[in-house]
Amino acid sequence: MRAHLTTTPAARRRGAAFALITAAALALSACGDPDPAGGEGGSTAAGRPAAKAHGKIPTEDVVSDVHKVAKVAKLLPPQVAKAGTLTLANSVGTPPSSTYLEDGKTVAGLDVDLSNAVAKVLGLRLKRESASFEAILPALDSGKYDIGTGNFGVTDERRKTIDFVTYINDGQGFAARADSELRKVTDLKQLCGLSIGTGAGTTFEVTLEDNKHVCADAGKKPYSVKTYADQGATWGALQQGRTDVVMSTINGLRYAVDQQPGLKFLNEYHRLDVGFAFKKGTKLAPAFRAAVDSLIEDGTYARVLKKWGVTHSAIRASRISPPEIK
Repeated sequence: MRAHLTTTPAARRRGAAFALITAAALALSACGDPDPAGGEGGSTAAGRPAAKAHGKIPTEDVVSDVHKVAKVAKLLPPQVAKAGTLTLANSVGTPPSSTYLEDGKTVAGLDVDLSNAVAKVLGLRLKRESASFEAILPALDSGKYDIGTGNFGVTDERRKTIDFVTYINDGQGFAARADSELRKVTDLKQLCGLSIGTGAGTTFEVTLEDNKHVCADAGKKPYSVKTYADQGATWGALQQGRTDVVMSTINGLRYAVDQQPGLKFLNEYHRLDVGFAFKKGTKLAPAFRAAVDSLIEDGTYARVLKKWGVTHSAIRASRISPPEIK
């Protein structure tokens, strides 16, 4: 049943909770988008402060004890090892992937901790630049950046133009208001007649648009897709009854549900590996893969994932551009 805008006290309380989500834009991280220019990071405006909400964004340092591992650093191309610096484009979106702290300048998140730890293992310095997720992958191809992070999912389409070094496993999922009649979405026909909010230019949008026919094929009213560039707007639309469901990343949705009342995580829909992104044919991939594996072996990886509450997304070993999970 589709919800409607209401001004009851309960609704106002729910609205206040969603205002905190809006402030932090607690949702998208990023999975694979068949369009190499797209991503699911859900960038926030540069300098937007995270919600001061109850100090939930973890700030403990779990990578300061990481040191250079000589046998891994030897895998770097000589010119990179000599220069000692790489430029990393970071799509600053929402927890747990990445977000701004209260000062509106400091970026924190899973992507930040893992990239910093990998750089330490390799004996490199990262020149970190914030960039919109839709701009990062094309900029890698042009040589503007050496590495891209934004919880980029590994898809077969993306692998045609981008190399990846995997570091977690995430994917697509659904969430709704706590009063929704939906319990679990295993078939998109369950969404027929509903309105789904999601990030613009993402794999979620592509999945929904490509499968609209399932409702017509079943003789049902099609679902509608509403896309938003700002994830605060995505959650606001859900709270106001303008959408019935949000499709986003598994980790981002779980984080939002864990942090705020009035939401429920419906289920995982499709898993994808997530990786550091590089220009196709990069010589950096073997070193980065070995660095991730080194962090898995020494326990740093587990500590980072525990910090951000995503231990369920752990991988056993890093891989270079694996086939898309079907």
